[in-house]
Amino acid sequence: MDKAALRRALIEQRLNLPNRLQRADQLQRVMRIWLVDRPDTVIGAYWPIKGEFDPLPALHRWKEDGELLDQPQLRRIGLPVVDKAHKTLSFHAWYPGCPMEEDAYGIPKPKDTEPIHPTLLFVPCVGYGPGGYRLGYGGGFYDRTLATLRPRPATVGLGFTQGYLDDFEPEAHDMPLDAILNDNGVVWPV
Repeated sequence: MDKAALRRALIEQRLNLPNRLQRADQLQRVMRIWLVDRPDTVIGAYWPIKGEFDPLPALHRWKEDGELLDQPQLRRIGLPVVDKAHKTLSFHAWYPGCPMEEDAYGIPKPKDTEPIHPTLLFVPCVGYGPGGYRLGYGGGFYDRTLATLRPRPATVGLGFTQGYLDDFEPEAHDMPLDAILNDNGVVWPV
């Protein structure tokens, strides 16, 4: 399997989905329902690029919902900050309207906000397959980061149904996700 060609094809398909906004709306709903009974108060996510699903509206609503509980919870959202030398990620507090700047790859990141340690991490999927394995962009940032985070956060992949790969073969360094959500619901675990 030529993973570079597969990535290009999946990204092109995702960018050209005629109903991407409707699918995104469905995945927002799936994500909000999935979060209802989660005990997490610190969640890491990502800034969407290349037609990825945007998890931030659902997370902002989750954060606001925490303030409305009988016993209000301070909930926090973090976005990745790249350590280019070690090819790993750390997570820094994000909120709507917080100052942002581009990272080394041109992706927006929080500017001068404090580091946070998520107990749940939403990761983007270019593609995904059986067993909770994801196809990313090939840089290995998430795999390296997850190998070093202690305690390791729960990991949840987010992607559209179009990215499912029935015959996806993970490599030895690939780390399976704890769950995968798409616009139809929970894909993994089944």
